[in-house]
Amino acid sequence: MSEFVRLLTLDEVGAGVERRIAANVEERAALAARFDLRALDRLEAALTAAPAPGGVRVTGRVEGDAVQACVTSGEDVPARIDEPVELLFLHDLGQGEEIELHEGDCDVLPIEGRSIDLGEVAAQTFGLALDPYPHADAEVLAAARRRLLSEEEAAEREAAEKAQANPFAALKRSS
Repeated sequence: MSEFVRLLTLDEVGAGVERRIAANVEERAALAARFDLRALDRLEAALTAAPAPGGVRVTGRVEGDAVQACVTSGEDVPARIDEPVELLFLHDLGQGEEIELHEGDCDVLPIEGRSIDLGEVAAQTFGLALDPYPHADAEVLAAARRRLLSEEEAAEREAAEKAQANPFAALKRSS
């Protein structure tokens, strides 16, 4: 089951229908876990479903704001997604037949049952638009490096102070 369900029944499509959907706090938390995000602050979609030969065409936009982890430093990397949607849902994909798609064609998906899950459309579109290898900008990476170096220096200083405070440290060094 999807974390963000917004079913549109085929009967509701009629001559065409527009839907605005937004994920609530619990749905965003579940989607953040699914997409390995630090946070998902917003996920919204404005979608139009219209009849098409053999099925339903869904078009629109998906927008969202998230925080990913930098693949090199682990620092927060903000991500703003604004992605177009163009999908064709078909009743029968022609079991065993190949469908030839051209560069300008939209993705084709099967209609399962009597509805289309617009929430899953938005979630998958959002997930595919995320940077698979997010990197923090140079300024953030430089600050993280400085912080790491100062933490290492502090740890080394603390270890040296403990060694000096130990009355047997001098004996250990001389043996």
